[in-house]
Amino acid sequence: MEAVQVSVVGADGKVRQEAADGRPLAALMPEGGGFVWAHVNFGTAAGRAWIDASGLDPVAAASLVAEETRPRCAVDGDLILMNLRGMNLNPGAEPEDMVSLRLVAGRGMLVTSLRRNLIAIDDVMAGLKSGRAPASPGDLLSRIAIRLADRAEPVVGEMMDQMDDLEDAADAELTSELRARLADLRSAALKIRRFMLPQREALTTLDVEDPDWMSRHDKSRLREATERVTRLGEELDAIRDRAQVVRDSIADRRAEMMNQRMMLLAVVTAIFLPLGLITGLLGINVGGIPGQNSHVAFWVVAGTLVVLAGGLLLLFWRLAWIR
Repeated sequence: MEAVQVSVVGADGKVRQEAADGRPLAALMPEGGGFVWAHVNFGTAAGRAWIDASGLDPVAAASLVAEETRPRCAVDGDLILMNLRGMNLNPGAEPEDMVSLRLVAGRGMLVTSLRRNLIAIDDVMAGLKSGRAPASPGDLLSRIAIRLADRAEPVVGEMMDQMDDLEDAADAELTSELRARLADLRSAALKIRRFMLPQREALTTLDVEDPDWMSRHDKSRLREATERVTRLGEELDAIRDRAQVVRDSIADRRAEMMNQRMMLLAVVTAIFLPLGLITGLLGINVGGIPGQNSHVAFWVVAGTLVVLAGGLLLLFWRLAWIR
């Protein structure tokens, strides 16, 4: 990704790519209408230098290089300051490690900045290069918001499919691998939801602020983006809730299995406790033990123990302690 990428959309709808060459934003704006889009990698020295020399309001310039951001929308005079988040679809990255996109929009211009590559921005730029030029900065802003949602939909859809598989697997088995997969999926859903819901609020705020340089078409497109983000947030809520239900079900089944095993141990203990008491009494090394000189005493005692054990088993069965 280049330090600064400038796309100039003329009044005739044609798009041309220009080099920033250290020029401020005002010098890049086309004559006779149209607007300019400057996309900056503020992680580079050249990108930061251009932002400093762009001529933007200091508050707007500071928002473009902010380190810690959450989705939000604020108005500063005629400018709209926004922070959005997009899925990290770069090779080797986790989608839930979302990329922060900072935007400053105003009459005749849009400036976006980020530190890591964002596939949704590449999609929008590809659209511009193919001749599908936006009509205004508001139109371009709505395109970016919609592409962020478009790129998020397959990720959330895949998470929904994984949740379906985990629910089916939880009915058949209880393994440590299943619990680990469930925990990972729930954690990923919570991470994405953490930014998706504020993103919906940011887009809603932009619609409420109603800047005069945005057309009715732009606002309609932004509402479409808001609806998509809202639906994604609801699906993430569903994943979170379903994961919690499966987690509770697994915990209940494990507790039930543990209770059954503890009951079995308790029954075995209850059976052998009186048997151990009888054999202990007969085995003490004192005189007067009955049957010590009889050849059939052992069999009598053994038979008595068997009958006693059988009687205890029958009793526990009738009490529904064992089944």
